[in-house]
Amino acid sequence: MTDLALAHVQALERLRAGADRLRLNLGTGQGHSVREVVRMVETVGGRRVPAVEAPRRAGDPPELVARSDRARELLGWSPRHSDLRNIVATAWRWHSSRHAVETAAAAAD
Repeated sequence: MTDLALAHVQALERLRAGADRLRLNLGTGQGHSVREVVRMVETVGGRRVPAVEAPRRAGDPPELVARSDRARELLGWSPRHSDLRNIVATAWRWHSSRHAVETAAAAAD
């Protein structure tokens, strides 16, 4: 089960046990730059990602990193399968299989 799926299951269990509501961040506490993500997508996907570098837009924060201290405290949850390679590889497999299904459906029409 993925980290996010597990966190959602644990949150539902807590709600069923009587918790009023939950608002939690789910993250690893470690950020990645856009360049790092693009490089990892290229590595996992085996192809170049067309990207255009540009200056930060007005109002963009210099860094955003999700911490999950409260999820750890309330649910006992912690990310276990959330290194960048695994995140990208999982997303790549999902997208690739989804695209294959859509391509097959379009070919059948």
